[in-house]
Formats: sequence, structure tokens, C-alpha cells
Amino acid sequence: MPAQRAFYQKLTDPISNGFCIGSVRRSNCLLTETCCGIKVVRMVQFELLNQCSFAECVELDMTAGVDEVGRGALFGPVVAAAVLLPKAAYETLAVAGVTDSKKLTGVQRSHLSTQIRAIAIDCKIGIATVAEIDRINILQASLLAMQRAVLRLQPTPALCLIDGNQRIPGLPIAQQTIVRGDEKSLAIAAASIVAKAWRDELICRLDRRYPEYGLAANKGYGTVHHRQALARYGCSRQHRRSFTPCQATPK
Repeated sequence: MPAQRAFYQKLTDPISNGFCIGSVRRSNCLLTETCCGIKVVRMVQFELLNQCSFAECVELDMTAGVDEVGRGALFGPVVAAAVLLPKAAYETLAVAGVTDSKKLTGVQRSHLSTQIRAIAIDCKIGIATVAEIDRINILQASLLAMQRAVLRLQPTPALCLIDGNQRIPGLPIAQQTIVRGDEKSLAIAAASIVAKAWRDELICRLDRRYPEYGLAANKGYGTVHHRQALARYGCSRQHRRSFTPCQATPK
């Protein structure tokens, strides 16, 4: 498994920059962003500081956004990003169009990922390998990838906003889950963009090694062409054999 992680990291350059989040208040979490003089307010209904036992407000630039991509793919690792953004980054990134990565094109994600990485305090990638996915299941592997991303951040965040409803086990940092967080939090949206752009680049590089599966087009997901290729050629070393479509015997 360490060898697999090293293999992935050799294929894609490491990310050393990062990004930031919105303003947190004591009762309902109020994330604020100022864009071209217009205040954009997003109310996220949860008792953030009460759940995390914070006595004071959390500084924006000490709050990380965390998200993962690739959970539903048949091929390749699951990838997470954790980001710390400076307060001043909100206006710039809001104007640039940072939002849920699934609503953006590949070109838009690539451009925004570069911008996010350049403006961030820190941004780190974490992965869980195919072997780990098959051994501990995709949910636990996704949480492991997020944990690895968060623990690499410098400085260590005071609080992590996690996309979804699953807390990261064993994380020695306060955390708050947010369902559909990539639509509600700029920091989580930024993390989703960086993670998606990083994984897409990795899968495109792996496509050169495994051209028969059409990975550059499907990014490892179970398209008709990809499933037909699995039926014809069987699995590669980077396919998730615990996933049913990867268990078919080649014809």
C-alpha cells in the first residue's frame, strides 16, 4: 500500500498551496463572503461552536474545508483535498466562480484549481489506494484520504468543515459535517475543485498506461465503454476488485 501511494504521487506533482473559509458566529454558523461590494450571506443551520465546544469564534483562516472525489469510480484511488484560505481570498474566489466542482467543466476546474492553490494559505491532497479501498471499503477509504489531507496542513487548522454527514475518525481536530457542503461553503467547494482537478490529472496519466479502458474520457467511472472494456480485457491493477463490475470474468 505505501508503494501504491508513492506510485500515485510520482505521477502527479504535489500540491503545496492551499485556501480559506467564511466567518463563524456563535449560534447558527454564518458564512459571509463579500463580492464586488455585495455581501453574500449563506446561513448553514447547525450549532457549530456548541458541537465543537468552542468558547470563542473560530478565525476564518484557521478553518479548513475538506472534500473527496472518486468514491463511485471503478478505477484508481479516492482523493481528498483539505484547504485553508486567507480571509481576503473569499472575494477573489467568489468572483472567479468557485462552486461545487460537479457544476464546472474540466477546463473551469483546472483554471480555478490553479487559482485556489496560488491564493491559499495551504492546500493538501490525501489519497487512499485501490488496495486500501478493497480492504476497508470505499467509505472508510474516503474518510482515510480526508484524514491524510487534513493532517498534512500547515498550520494545523482549529476546525475542519467536512462535506457530507460522516465525521473523520481519529481526527485530533474539531470538525463539523455539512450535508451538500460543497454547495454551502466556499472552502469546501474549493476543496472539491482541487481534489477533482488533481484526480482527473492522475487518471489521464494512468490512461497512457491502460489505454483500453478509455480513462481519459470516463475518469475511471463505470461508463458503457468502460464496462465493455472490463468484460473484454478484465481488470487492471488499478481497478477496484471489491466493486461488482470489476468482478466479471473476461469473455
